[in-house]
Amino acid sequence: MWSTVRSLGLKQISRPAGRRWTTSATNAASSTKAAWKLPTSITIGTTSLVACLLYLHNYRVLQTEAGARVKKPAGSSQVQADGAPKEDSGGTKTFRLDDVRSHGPDHKNVWVTRGTSVYDITEWIPAHPGGNVILNAAGGSIDAFWEIFTIHLKPEVTDILESYKIGEIDARDLVDGKVPSVAITDPFQAEPDRDRRLIVHSRKPRNAETPAEGLKSFITTPELFYVRNHLWVPHLSDSERTNYNLVLETLDGEEKKFSLEALDQLEQRTITATLQCSGNRRSHMNSSSPPVSGLPWASGAISTATFTGPLLSDVLKQVGVSSETKNISELHLQAVGLEGYGASIPLYKALDPRGDVILATMMNGYPIPRDHGSPLRLIVPGVVAARSVKFVSKLVVSDEESHSQWQRRDYKSFGPNETQQSADWDSAPAIQETPVNSAITNIEERYVVKGEGIDGHDYVVVSGYAFAGGGRDIARVDISVDGGKSWKQAKMLPDNAQGSQRWAWKRWRHEVGRAEIEAGGELVVKAVDIGYNVQPEQHGGIHNFRGNLANAWHRVKYPVTAGGD
Repeated sequence: MWSTVRSLGLKQISRPAGRRWTTSATNAASSTKAAWKLPTSITIGTTSLVACLLYLHNYRVLQTEAGARVKKPAGSSQVQADGAPKEDSGGTKTFRLDDVRSHGPDHKNVWVTRGTSVYDITEWIPAHPGGNVILNAAGGSIDAFWEIFTIHLKPEVTDILESYKIGEIDARDLVDGKVPSVAITDPFQAEPDRDRRLIVHSRKPRNAETPAEGLKSFITTPELFYVRNHLWVPHLSDSERTNYNLVLETLDGEEKKFSLEALDQLEQRTITATLQCSGNRRSHMNSSSPPVSGLPWASGAISTATFTGPLLSDVLKQVGVSSETKNISELHLQAVGLEGYGASIPLYKALDPRGDVILATMMNGYPIPRDHGSPLRLIVPGVVAARSVKFVSKLVVSDEESHSQWQRRDYKSFGPNETQQSADWDSAPAIQETPVNSAITNIEERYVVKGEGIDGHDYVVVSGYAFAGGGRDIARVDISVDGGKSWKQAKMLPDNAQGSQRWAWKRWRHEVGRAEIEAGGELVVKAVDIGYNVQPEQHGGIHNFRGNLANAWHRVKYPVTAGGD
């Protein structure tokens, strides 16, 4: 689980390669005071939560063995002084909700609640895998957050959390034995406004795909650009935006900060990039093979925009990281967002002079909207959009991939025979580049006026997109109106894509007589990229229980029925 910890016993925790531990004593077992600095590869990954809690638990035991001061249990003078608790008839300390609220992020003793229990998590905060995300719950309930970070819901985690328990909420503040909902902070309370035309699949966090009208044009407008959020959208005050810094940590643990102003002063690069969720077209896989898990995206978990910002390689050069860096093929670039999301890419991708990886502040010529990563988004063109981390606040050069659950336990694909229980997550590579894909997005009926049209008859205009990862262009798009019995080539539409390679989709169009399409009864499209990779005919051979990388031929019955896409 935590590859950098060789022992979760009480005596030894190994220092990971490329990371540093700091301690005020060379031997914690014989010191009265020890301070540890967790490696960033751990502190930014939610999957390492269990190990991190175990580490903290063991560290407290080490302190006890050394005779060092540890957190005092419930009933200690510290709790008495800070919270002025009362005891119920059973001797349990009780606290009013106002007492809990007063122990917010700025208090020397930070408290949270879970259910009706109160916990002093002050010692936990420096080791929290999600960094300061935990402070969002300070002085309030962690219940809403744990519903999102479901990895917390394990016995070993809750058992350790219980070691921080200091009491219960006073019964006078409970309604039917529960904390009233108005007293629980909703992390989604400051979400941005969204366009009602987006097709919503989940509201908290918000996940919504681009409607057909938004897929008609080469560039997607920000308001109709698909929304894929794993957590809440950070809301920064004016002063927080002004003081926003990107932290870049090198392999030896040294850090350098870059303000937004400093990034703006670097040479700016504009690229046209298509971002696609790995679950795009999952509903098509789900309807043609055994059920899969995940959001039921149709063809709209994909959009295209121009992004502007400095090349990441230029930023990395300022801390001495370049293509000359030793063992570059074995290194990774980890990224973490303000809200705790984390991912990573191979370092050679970040440094590739033709890779066009940028730190974007602009989208379609304007500041990036909150839903799409404001104030700063890592844009990694040609790979799955899960690696283009929004609200990016820290980058780490590491000899390990990100420890986040989205890198280690999601966004991977497995064989058709494998299940959630049998899959070997550790050996499966994280998805980076995506396979060739295409979809029919719009079918428009055209009626003949004064003998115009196809042979003087009514006709239908079929259009859509085709896209391949890795910077590969589209060679052609094949379309059939009779279920794949016969084929023609669609017309590729011109565009003004920018970039060192082909990072954007190709739009295509095909006109067909109404009589012909009515006789055929089923539209089918498949694309071929310049490497002559072609979409598979069916999803059966590429089925995976997560429903990732669904790219079989796209089929649409004609005439189109309600709900079809």
